[in-house]
Amino acid sequence: GVLSEIMSNPVAARDAIITRIKIMSGMNIAEKRIPQDGRIQTIINGQPVDMRVSILPTVHGEKTVIRILAKNDANLNRKFLGISSHNNTMIDRIVKVPQGICLISGPTGSGKTTTLYTLLAEKNDTETNIVTVEDPVEIQIPGINQVQVNAKAGMTFASGLRSILRQDPDIILVGEIRDGETAEIAMRAAITGHLVFSTIHTNDAVSSINRLIDMGLEPFMVASALIGVVSQRLVRRICTNCRVEYEPDPIDVEVLKLKPGQKLYRGEGCTECSGTGYKGRIAIHEIVIMSKAMKQLLDRRASEVEMRELAVKEGTLMLADSAAQLVLEGITTVAEMNKVTYSID
Repeated sequence: GVLSEIMSNPVAARDAIITRIKIMSGMNIAEKRIPQDGRIQTIINGQPVDMRVSILPTVHGEKTVIRILAKNDANLNRKFLGISSHNNTMIDRIVKVPQGICLISGPTGSGKTTTLYTLLAEKNDTETNIVTVEDPVEIQIPGINQVQVNAKAGMTFASGLRSILRQDPDIILVGEIRDGETAEIAMRAAITGHLVFSTIHTNDAVSSINRLIDMGLEPFMVASALIGVVSQRLVRRICTNCRVEYEPDPIDVEVLKLKPGQKLYRGEGCTECSGTGYKGRIAIHEIVIMSKAMKQLLDRRASEVEMRELAVKEGTLMLADSAAQLVLEGITTVAEMNKVTYSID
């Protein structure tokens, strides 16, 4: 998302507002020197709403961020993710494998959790025992056993995952692989007959593979357990109400390999999109499948450049290519493409 100013509160009311938020989220209202985290659960328009609250002391006062979590699973369908038919086929190849680990990678706020839940919901039936360990549980899905991390009580990703393995699960979701211990337990679970889904913070799909090795895992273990990696970013959609054609500049013509006279699109700004030219977001994806050839490269500790070259040969669309497709289709803009895929190289 993009920051935008909606309103400005009177200075005299700010302390009272923050105090009220602290009370609602179970924080210490007298403590203003250190960061605090809390949670608000409430009902709005008859729907349960879960909010994560973070308060940070700054030189100008306390800064408050509230993250609103969706609580229903109504939109957990792949058609809402905007995945291209090519990438859908690659994802199908990954999720049809009965055992192993599938990673969703990307920075914070890139839609990883939504993709993760969607793939998990596809597997949810009465014959499948699905158990998750998450921090936090963002969407409650009927029929799935969801466990929330509680570090204060000693419930970490690693300890939760160990306990889950004693619950005879068919499918396991680990909210995030943050350390070598969690990574190793997840990999061993995948090797011993479980299908595991998790997320990892990396720049692209190939770097996710090397991140696991950097965490201390042996290449042979990663090669044995990993099925594939889905890397993604979110870009803003052009507002369809004010979308117009324009003549691209020479640099964009060269980068996108446009034909003579080919036009691109952008939003002029209207009441529908609050003058931004954008309305909604869509994900771009980069998917790497751990083929036999890719496992061989991993075993001999090949460079990321070699692994990317092989991935492209085997059908991977790089993030920049996926974004360029959306630009050519008039779904997003060159500016959005550059924002999420630009590299100094």
